[in-house]
Amino acid sequence: NVFLVFLNGNILGVIRDHQKLVNTFRIMRRAGYINEFVSISTNLSDRCVYISSDGGRLCRLQNDKCTNINLSYLVQRSRVGAYSVAEKSFSSQGSYQPFCSLDTTHLEIEPFTLLGVCAGLIPYPHHNQSPRNTYQCAMGKQAMGTIGYNQRNRIDTLMYLLAYPQKPMVKTKTIELIDFEKLPAGQNATVAVMSYSGYDIEDALVLNKASLDRGFGRCLVYKNAKCTLKRYTNQTFDKVMGPMLDAATRKPIWRHEILDADGICSPGEKVENKQVLVNKSMPTVTQTPLEGSSVPQQPQYKDVPVTYKGATDSYIEKVMISSNAEDAFLIKMLLRQTRRPEIGDKFSSRHGQKGVCGLIVPQEDMPFCDTGICPDIIMNPHGFPSRMTVGKLIELLAGKAGVLDGRFHYGTAFGGSKVKDVCEDLIRHGYNYLGKDYVTSGITGEPLEAYIYFGPVYYQKLKHMVLDKMHARARGPRAVLTRQPTEGRSRDGGLRLGEMERDCLIGYGASMLLLERLMISSDAFEVDVCGQCGLLGYSGWCHYCKSSCHVSSLRIPYACKLLFQELQSMNIIPRLKLAKYNE
Repeated sequence: NVFLVFLNGNILGVIRDHQKLVNTFRIMRRAGYINEFVSISTNLSDRCVYISSDGGRLCRLQNDKCTNINLSYLVQRSRVGAYSVAEKSFSSQGSYQPFCSLDTTHLEIEPFTLLGVCAGLIPYPHHNQSPRNTYQCAMGKQAMGTIGYNQRNRIDTLMYLLAYPQKPMVKTKTIELIDFEKLPAGQNATVAVMSYSGYDIEDALVLNKASLDRGFGRCLVYKNAKCTLKRYTNQTFDKVMGPMLDAATRKPIWRHEILDADGICSPGEKVENKQVLVNKSMPTVTQTPLEGSSVPQQPQYKDVPVTYKGATDSYIEKVMISSNAEDAFLIKMLLRQTRRPEIGDKFSSRHGQKGVCGLIVPQEDMPFCDTGICPDIIMNPHGFPSRMTVGKLIELLAGKAGVLDGRFHYGTAFGGSKVKDVCEDLIRHGYNYLGKDYVTSGITGEPLEAYIYFGPVYYQKLKHMVLDKMHARARGPRAVLTRQPTEGRSRDGGLRLGEMERDCLIGYGASMLLLERLMISSDAFEVDVCGQCGLLGYSGWCHYCKSSCHVSSLRIPYACKLLFQELQSMNIIPRLKLAKYNE
């Protein structure tokens, strides 16, 4: 009739009165004699007592029992403890004070503390389907906003900032705890939930052009360019030369237009593609010469300028000159682009409802309610039934009531402002209790045949912009080995016609299109083939047959020729059979 006692998985001994051990242990831990993160738990079915003090255990703060005393009093009396998963699994715990029973031993300090920082920013998450909250946890990290009070002084590799961030109308307790409203990442957009043209299907959004002109969704993209001036072993070093002057006008050439007299770009200047940022030169000989070899007294230099590569123009925000750990001069330039939303840019609400901009409409064509307000965003209602993001519907209601009342509403998890109270606020101000408005079409001037769900929702602009992703090419570089077009936007690559696309063309019987895509426009190559032995020849001569009588010329993909040669290196000889020799 004894219990085994384990310490971090090792047997420590046996004990008869296990409950006395557990109670004494917890009293000593509460008094500070034992570290607060050492946990103890009892498993009655296995008749074991587990004591854990090793690292890597997740411990959460909880109250010791149900009480109406405030948290600071409990902390002073050591009634708040950190409990590991093992200790919690063998204790009776409740979430809310009203639901405490006589068996409840522990209580959550606040139910919303179950969620982390990202999930805590979502209003009314307990009304959403759980995958939607998970999606928002990922997209919240991609949202543009403010990153710190020192953001104008930083030179980061890549930084996205929202030009006019706003506090959300519907807050949560987590937002206040982490000071998210001081560094917000979104804007309160007036949303109309309705179908408007065919450009809002599949989650696409219709944006109001006047809202974009006023700064909705406008962002700043900061990129950094570096230049290091090194000193070499033969006592030569890199130099920055002044701008090159045009012989006729005595003005800097176009590529050097933005350079100062010291050869470094000037802050505030507009820089275009292929213009020089730093006119750097490096010595042609950088190694220490061998003894007895002749070395020119004056080192010769070659130009290795740092140029700007970008499809869109940028502005030089700032230039910083310093040195690195090797005492080499370091020149850092911060480049700025101001972008307004365009078709293809990605937006998301705080409920995992993401979508791209499908159409930008002039304000005069947008619908308007009887108070004259035009929506900033029109969202298709088909995004709600299958996603079940009821939290977004409640956020719109609470935001609308908050605007009319001049106060913020709370959408904290497992609590927050009640829908009934929000609806009563709307009725008090003369609005429909469901949040729907009477809306007039901006195109026909006639009222729409349905009431439209209309109100503010907090929208995030995500870092995925069409300007950074769009890519097309007609002709361009090819890979050295396969002679096929290169891959990827950064290498100016081609758009791959893959296996599945090939299967589709085979299904349509488009044989000439297949030939054109897979060979002629890719890696067509002319080879000499011997009709007698089937091997590849060279310059009209078959080295196997020692003859040129049966050699014919034909076009095959270069990758095919490469495969044949690689197989030959493995002693596998593929032979081509030509039709006129094998009839």
